[in-house]
Amino acid sequence: MVVLSVPAEVTVILLDIEGTTTPIAFVKDILFPYIKENVKEYLQTHWEEEECQQDISLLRKQAEEDSHLDGAVPIPAASGNGADDLQRMIQAVVDNVCWQMSLDRKTTALKQLQGHMWRAAFKAGSMKAEFFEDVVPAVRKWREAGMKVYIYSSGSVEAQKLLFGHSTEGDILELVDGHFDTKIGHKVESESYRKIASSIGCSTNNILFLTDVTREASAAEEADVHVAVVVRPGNAGLTDDEKTYFSLITSFSELYLPSST
Repeated sequence: MVVLSVPAEVTVILLDIEGTTTPIAFVKDILFPYIKENVKEYLQTHWEEEECQQDISLLRKQAEEDSHLDGAVPIPAASGNGADDLQRMIQAVVDNVCWQMSLDRKTTALKQLQGHMWRAAFKAGSMKAEFFEDVVPAVRKWREAGMKVYIYSSGSVEAQKLLFGHSTEGDILELVDGHFDTKIGHKVESESYRKIASSIGCSTNNILFLTDVTREASAAEEADVHVAVVVRPGNAGLTDDEKTYFSLITSFSELYLPSST
C-alpha cells in the first residue's frame, strides 16, 4: 500500500466531498436526478412557504443576471391571474433549474433550492448519504490524533450538513469541526484557501487539502496549502503530468500521521 506522510506542521485536514469522501455516482445518479424528478412537486407543495418564496426570489434574481446567456430561462413575476399564473411561474422555475443543472452551474440560488429539497428528502428518510468505507474510520483516527477536520465543497453548508447528518454510517456530523462552501470563494481560486485558513485561525501551511480535482489542488497549492489528490472509482482520469506532479492516494487509510508526541 502507498503511504503518504502528512507533514508535521499540518493540524487541519480539509476535505472535498464529491469524488473524495462520497462516490461521484451517488451525487450524479441519486442526488441530482432527485432534484430534476421532484422539483415541480416540491414547488407545488411548498410554494406558499416563506423559505420557498425566498428561494424563488433568489432564482429570479439569478435569472435576470443570466439573461444575456444562450438558452437562459427567465422567471416571470406574478401577474395576478390566479391558478394559471401560478402554474406558469412554477414551470418557469422548473425549466430554469433544469437549465442551470444541465450546465452544471454552481450558483448560490440553485444550491439553496437543492439544499432545501435534499433536506426534505433526508429528513423523510427517503435518502441516505453514501461515504467510501475508509472515510469514517480515518476521520475518527485523525481526530483522536488531535487533528481538526473541515469540509470545503461547492454544495451549500446546509447540504453538507445533511449528508453528514443522514448517512449510511448514521449521524457523523460530530466528526466535522466546520464547513465551507463557495460563499467563502470558488474552489479554483487560491484566495479562497487563504480565507479558510484565516477563518479557522491557522496558517495555510497547517492545512492538508484532499480533493479529486487537480484545478482545486493547484489553487490550494498556490496558497501554500498541502495537497493530496484522491483517486477514486468513477473520478475523472489524470494526465501523466498530473500523476507525476501531485501526491496521490486511493484511500484515506494511506495517510500516515506523524506521531503527536
